[in-house]
Amino acid sequence: MARAAALTPLGVAALALLMEAPMHPYEMYQLLMARHEDRLIKVRPGTLYHAVGRLEEHGLVEVSGTDRAGNRPERTSYRITGAGREALTQRLQAMLAEPVNEYPSFPHAIAEAHNLPAGVVIDLLDQRLAGLEEQLDFLLRGEETVTAKGVERRYWIDVKYQQTMLRSEIDWIRGFQDDLRSGELPW
Repeated sequence: MARAAALTPLGVAALALLMEAPMHPYEMYQLLMARHEDRLIKVRPGTLYHAVGRLEEHGLVEVSGTDRAGNRPERTSYRITGAGREALTQRLQAMLAEPVNEYPSFPHAIAEAHNLPAGVVIDLLDQRLAGLEEQLDFLLRGEETVTAKGVERRYWIDVKYQQTMLRSEIDWIRGFQDDLRSGELPW
């Protein structure tokens, strides 16, 4: 059996979906995309099939059945096993409790930004701000949608977290740009 720490983000997402109900990998993919989970993890149909295959090899999921609709290929559905529930629980607990440096590229870019002229840095950060504000607007619209549908907040708490993180980054960038423009930060 795979250790919980060996679960990839896509493996965690697949196990979490199978906690809801048995399903086949393409159904998982469609559900992940409908829920915009691609904001959180990199997901492609092929990689999802491979992830489910690895989960099965490690005894974390098992085949629950196969079906065929018309002349379409046979689809194999999976369900989570007891070992899968335990691995998911352990992995989620570790992910929530243990801070991990994921080496995002933006802090590295900021650390090396002094190698560019201040005006260029300001312009590039304007571009970044536009993208961040677009992401924030998307999340705000998503919050309105799920709220209107009566979806319990616990199912979209990540949206609130991401909104907060985006607002913090936007505020930091604006302050940094102000410092560059005013000369408070010598460049």
